[in-house]
Amino acid sequence: MKSILTILALSAITSLAETVKTDYPLIKNAHREVIFPQGDGGSKFFRIPAIVTAMNGDLIAVIDARRNTTRDMQHTGNIDIAIKRSSDNGDTWTDIDFITNFPEGEVGSDPALIVDKTTGEIFCFYNYLDHNTEFNKKRPSKTAVDYRHYVQSSKDNGKTWSKPKDIRDQIMPDHVKPRDFVFITSGRGIQTASGDLVHTIAHVGKGGYLFGSKDHGKTWGAYKNTASFSPANECKVIELSDGSLMINARNNGSKFRYVHQSNDGAQSWTGHKDTNLPDPGCNAEPFVYTLKKDGFAKNRLLFVNAHSQKGRKNLVLSISYDDGKTWSHKKCIEQGPSAYSAITACKNGDIAIFFENGKKMTFVRVSLDDLTDGKDKLTIPYKL
Repeated sequence: MKSILTILALSAITSLAETVKTDYPLIKNAHREVIFPQGDGGSKFFRIPAIVTAMNGDLIAVIDARRNTTRDMQHTGNIDIAIKRSSDNGDTWTDIDFITNFPEGEVGSDPALIVDKTTGEIFCFYNYLDHNTEFNKKRPSKTAVDYRHYVQSSKDNGKTWSKPKDIRDQIMPDHVKPRDFVFITSGRGIQTASGDLVHTIAHVGKGGYLFGSKDHGKTWGAYKNTASFSPANECKVIELSDGSLMINARNNGSKFRYVHQSNDGAQSWTGHKDTNLPDPGCNAEPFVYTLKKDGFAKNRLLFVNAHSQKGRKNLVLSISYDDGKTWSHKKCIEQGPSAYSAITACKNGDIAIFFENGKKMTFVRVSLDDLTDGKDKLTIPYKL
């Protein structure tokens, strides 16, 4: 009897330890609008948002135009990557345009963006699937898919884009089999202080890897001398204020985000479950907002996610002043349906969030002052 009571007591302690606060005050004074309404550009549905700020200050928002269904790319033959731009911090947006225009049966999905701050070039990565090939027509198993991985770039702040370039064979680690379920994470990658462009690949059920470019996007490759990290489904990489790398990862079934950190250039990783960031198993995004080395008063790290352990809802914006060790302020952006989310900074210093609010692809702009209830504000103009 004593052992049973002990087990029950331990179970209760564990349950309490993993039950965290998820209800936070709603953000005030936020600009909010649906920027890809259903039917826009002839697409019934949209999913998988990504947003960055071009070097001229324009906001670049891209997303899957899922023409006929909300289902993922392995289940439909009609998805393209749509784009809109804003030159006034999100007050107004251009009409819908398309980075891709694939024929029926070919799809591009899960866009991710990187801005090269040295050259101004913007790179858009996405996963590509041709349903017309013999292998993909038959598909021997759910996990065997002949994905390719494409990149296109813009040298004019998102107005025009280069032709698609297949980079899968260059960016995959040697041990990945040709038809493993491997995909580029949607959202955003980074440029490190050294100038490298870096992003993440998820290998379903096995972990994640880094890939990137050391020559401003002329060539892309796997980071072959670096370690993989696990657990990791969709995951994002950032460079912290001390130069170390952090991976913030979706970890299905854990009810929390999983964080990996490397102090040796990704040669090795240490990881832990972040019990201050509950998560239902959904894509989310960290963003390095300000750094002292750039002249700002504080190092500020932002994070946006569906802050819930049960269901994709309750989008929360969090801020950290110690590289993600603790989160000082949290505000709710949306209490209702909230799924994939992405984040950037406007040229005026406001924080821009682009997220799935059910079937409404919603843009929200908030200030640092509103996030922190006036306890923190930028004291110098924002630097892109």
